[in-house]
Amino acid sequence: MKNIFSLFIILFFSWGHAQKLDNIQSGEVLNYRIHYGFLNAGTATLTTLKTTYQGKPHFYVKGYGRTSGAVRAFFKVEDNYESFINYNTGLPSFYVRNVQEGSYTQHLETAFNHDNNTLILSDKEKNTSKVVKSVKDVQDMLSAFYYLRSLDSTDLKVGNVKKLKVWIDDELFPFQLKVVGTENVNTKFGTINCLKIVPQVISGRVFKDKEGVTLWVSNDKNLIPIAVKAELAVGSLKASLESYKNVKYPLRF
Repeated sequence: MKNIFSLFIILFFSWGHAQKLDNIQSGEVLNYRIHYGFLNAGTATLTTLKTTYQGKPHFYVKGYGRTSGAVRAFFKVEDNYESFINYNTGLPSFYVRNVQEGSYTQHLETAFNHDNNTLILSDKEKNTSKVVKSVKDVQDMLSAFYYLRSLDSTDLKVGNVKKLKVWIDDELFPFQLKVVGTENVNTKFGTINCLKIVPQVISGRVFKDKEGVTLWVSNDKNLIPIAVKAELAVGSLKASLESYKNVKYPLRF
């Protein structure tokens, strides 16, 4: 169960070149229900607000995940993520990961400099800071989620494989995703047509195998993750859209 909500966010990465986030609406809220095997494991929420950061238009995004029910009784998780994402480029400017997972805690802040491909990583618990070499168009875990949703139909053709590097905790991870087809997915709101995406992830550390994750994204301009399934090294993780509001385009169930 460790890092289960971190994994939930990681599953929603993206690809392509930097681009404007003009299909995301300020005030959007997405709520997800997470299951671990047969257990109701917890919830995750993503909220978006248009703001300014360092004098430039940004989205301020908050991600919050927590365990619930029987799972919380033996493993308490309170995961908080924040990201300031440049509205015109889709790239993160500032990222916060502040989590408590059982006895494990971590509070990191990352300031990105995309002009010289570096970042400043600050550990708030240890009161340390260092400059780290980065790569072009690096994403954090939250910005990647919204970056995916800024793509158009030409980027999302069946068979397309794209690569991305995501800053997770305190290091870079390479990912690639493949659009394998379309599929109708049953939800509490009705049936919705989705793009079926298979991210290729690092096996052995957390996931059961290299392609143990499947993501279903609404096949419309919103590109909202509707459901996700991950076969973990121990058990399986499932998540589904529980509620939503203030999405820019109507979801067609």
